[in-house]
Amino acid sequence: MSMFNNKSVLPTKEQALAGRDERMRVSDSHYVHRDHSLVAPFPEGCKTAVFGLGCFWGAERKFWVLGGVYSTAVGYAAGFTPNPTYEEVCSGQTGHNEVVLVVYDPVAISYAQLLKTFWDSHNPTQGMRQGNDTGTQYRSGIYSETEEEATLAKQTRDAFQQQLNDAGYGAITTEVLPAPTFYYAEGYHQQYLAKNPGGYCGLGGTGVTPD
Repeated sequence: MSMFNNKSVLPTKEQALAGRDERMRVSDSHYVHRDHSLVAPFPEGCKTAVFGLGCFWGAERKFWVLGGVYSTAVGYAAGFTPNPTYEEVCSGQTGHNEVVLVVYDPVAISYAQLLKTFWDSHNPTQGMRQGNDTGTQYRSGIYSETEEEATLAKQTRDAFQQQLNDAGYGAITTEVLPAPTFYYAEGYHQQYLAKNPGGYCGLGGTGVTPD
C-alpha cells in the first residue's frame, strides 16, 4: 500500500497504487449521442484524441457539442495504476490525469480544431490545478497518437504562449506526451453534465482566444 500523499507532486511508479486487472464497466451507448457507442469499436474512419484540461465533467461537454465528434468519454490516463478508481485518482497516488477521450471524424473536424477547443476552454498556465480544483489529476495535457499530432500540439502551444504573454499570463505547463492507456472512469461520470445540468463545472478559459 502506497503512503505517498502529496497531491501536488506526481508519484513515481514505485510509489503508485497497485490497481487491478478488472476494467471499469460503462454503458455501451453515449448519453447525449444516444445511437453512438461509448466504447470501441467505433465507425470506420473515426480517430481518437485524448486531452486533460481540468475536471473532466466540464471538459467532456466542450467536445461533445462539436460537429464531427462521434462520441466522448471521461477517464484516467498518463499515470501508473492500472484501472484506477476515482477515489484513487483523487488521492494523488496513481499519477493519472482526468482526461477526455474524443472520437471524431477527421473529414468533418480536424485535429487542429480540437486543439483550438482545448486551448480555448481552460487556463494551461496553472500547473497542478485548474481554477479551484487542485491536484495532479487537474493538470493540462495533450496525449497525441502520432508524431504529426505532437508537432501540431507543440506548434499551437508555442503560438498560444505568445498570445498569453501579451495578455500578461505566465508559461504554459501543458504536457505533450504520446497517447498512454486510457482507462474509463465510472459510469456516473460519463456525460455527467448532461445527466446533471446543474452540476459542478470549474472549467474556465483565459479570455484569450487562440488564433
